[in-house]
Order: sequence, then structure tokens, then C-alpha cells
Amino acid sequence: MLAFTLSMPGVGSWDGRWSGAGRPYVIVRPVRSKAAKEFAEEILDGSPYRYDFGDGWAASVSVREVDGVEARKLRRASAGFCGYGWMVDEIMEHGRILRLDERGTIDSRKAEA
Repeated sequence: MLAFTLSMPGVGSWDGRWSGAGRPYVIVRPVRSKAAKEFAEEILDGSPYRYDFGDGWAASVSVREVDGVEARKLRRASAGFCGYGWMVDEIMEHGRILRLDERGTIDSRKAEA
């Protein structure tokens, strides 16, 4: 299983703080098939993943492999993912977090295929 942990290293607020700092934001995803396991190695190698919102804010998603016991603990302790679960979806699907200008292009290519 892969555990994705969200942090906000780039904070664009007036006081330089993120209101969610200090809480764990974790999503755990299973990796089952052989192909998925091979891709998971690439995902682990690319960690952490950074996303710049362009307004002073930047997110970071770190990835690590966990076992079932640790996955349950992380799920219980997690405060959610602050609405940024799409970042995990993109990492799992594309091996990175897409830039805003890439999203429509990649989605439309899938629709055409």
C-alpha cells in the first residue's frame, strides 16, 4: 500500500501559516496488480511531488510504502486531505501532479482514445 501525505511548504497567507499545519493529512491507496506494483516503484522514486498554485501557495505530497497495520493507523489519524485528493489521483494515474494547463488536454486525449 502507498501512503500519500499532504503538506503545505509554500504558504501565501498574511501570517505565513497554514491553518491545517500540525495535523496529519494522509490517503492510503492499495497496490494490487503486478503492473500497479511496478508503477508504484516509479511513484515512490518520484516522491515528493510539488504543486505550485501560482499565488504564493504550494502543496507537497510525499509517498511511502506502508503495511496493513500502519495503513489502518494512518487512516484513523488522518484529518482527510483538504480537498486535494485529486493530486493523489493524478499521481496514481500519470506519475505526477499535472499542471492546470495540462488537465484539459490529457482528459480530452483520453476521451478521443
